[in-house]
Formats: sequence, C-alpha cells, structure tokens
Amino acid sequence: MTARTDPPTLDVHDVTVRFAGLTALDGLSLTVAPGSVHALIGPNGAGKSTCFNVLSGLCRPATGTVRLGGTELTRLAPHRIAALGVARTFQNIVTTDGTVADNLLLGRHALSRAGFAASALRLPTAVREQREHRARCREIAELVGLDAHFDTPVAALSYGDRKRVEFARALCLEPRVLLLDEPVAGMNAAERARTAEVVRDVRAHLGLSVLLVEHDMGLVMRLADEVTVLDFGRRIAHGSPEDVQRDPEVLRAYLGTGTPEEGAA
Repeated sequence: MTARTDPPTLDVHDVTVRFAGLTALDGLSLTVAPGSVHALIGPNGAGKSTCFNVLSGLCRPATGTVRLGGTELTRLAPHRIAALGVARTFQNIVTTDGTVADNLLLGRHALSRAGFAASALRLPTAVREQREHRARCREIAELVGLDAHFDTPVAALSYGDRKRVEFARALCLEPRVLLLDEPVAGMNAAERARTAEVVRDVRAHLGLSVLLVEHDMGLVMRLADEVTVLDFGRRIAHGSPEDVQRDPEVLRAYLGTGTPEEGAA
C-alpha cells in the first residue's frame, strides 16, 4: 500500500451545542492538521462525544462551522460527510453477525459503483468490483493485524480483536480523517499497546489525519502530535502533549491534581 497525498485540514470554529438548556459545547475551536494525530481529552461529560457527533453529522450545532478543506460539513447528512472522507468508530463495539470480511465489506458500501440490480444479477462489472473490494479489505485487515482472522466469525474473536474489526471497517471507507472514540477502552495492557502500534502504522501507511478521544493518558502521550482539552464543553488548553500535561488548569480539571509532578505520574 502506498502513502496518499496529505488530507485536507479539519477546522472546527466556534461550535456551540445546547440540549434543553444545557451547553454541551461552548464555542469550541480546534484544527486537525493534515496527517497529524490530534487528541481530544477531558473528564466525563466534557463534550468529547458531542464533538464527534457534530463532526460526523449526527448532531447539528447551534452556532459555528466545521470545514474539511474547502467544504463545509456543518449542515450535511452523515452519509454525505462519510462520502467526503470522514469515518468514525464508537466507544462501544458496533459489529454485525458474520465474518471479519463481511464486516469490512460493509465499510466499502459507500464506494460501490455497481447498482443494486447489477449486484443482484451478478453481472461481470459487479462481480469484478466485489472482488476488488474484497482484496482491499484483506489489505486493510493485514495492516491492522487481522489477516489471520479474515474469514473468522466476529463472534469468535477476542474483545481487542473485535475492537480492531470496527477500526478496520472505518478504514475501509478510505477516509481522509479518522475519528477514533476511545479505541482502547476495555482492553488489557497488551491489547492497548498493540492498538497504539496499529494507529501509528495506519497513519504512516495511509497518510490520513486522526482525531482521537481517549482516557488513557499514556496512549495520548505516545501518539498525539497535539492535544485539545475540554472541560464542561469549553476548551481549557491546547498544545503539545508535554505542555498540556503540565498545564495547571488541566491538572486541576482533568488529572485531579495541582502539581505537574503528580499529574505526570
């Protein structure tokens, strides 16, 4: 697999989201630079998932804009945002019955050019396209370490491997920006380390940008180029992982301490 050209910048500007009088995001602005890993962190209820829902089209903000390069995403439906190259995973595993290959092929659906009739009748063009999609799914399975399980039922896999299936399915959309929502939640130490390695490999091989929501600060420190910190829907810090880790406001709001030495532990 060859590296692709740099993806466009993802720019979130002054986004506010309210639910029944509750402000979930309060004038949030952040920029995901092309090809970078940008972490979005904060305590529970800080607005991280709401941000992801705005970026993927599941939630519309009261004010503000989201742009991918020259295209505004703010009012687009989720399927249109996905078609522009924004894919996401979820905190909880979302897979279907069937094999790893079956699940990954679902990620190629938006890229299919053959119509329903051609696919149903198994016309040569549809058969050829399906073969190409399956070959690409196998490449992605290999990249994330699932090649040995390609034809294995998802239900027979370990928790960590099932999380990687969801990750791989998002990659099958050929995204330019990947939204990873707590990719190592519930994993043991070995699975977390393996997933961190996979994220690095994916960024290097596919040349995409990653916006990462994660509570595992060790993973954030290892992977992120930049970090944005939320608290009660408001951005309280932004910068390199090292700078953010030592920011006094972050230590109070997120790490639960007022000293860099304790927060860095």
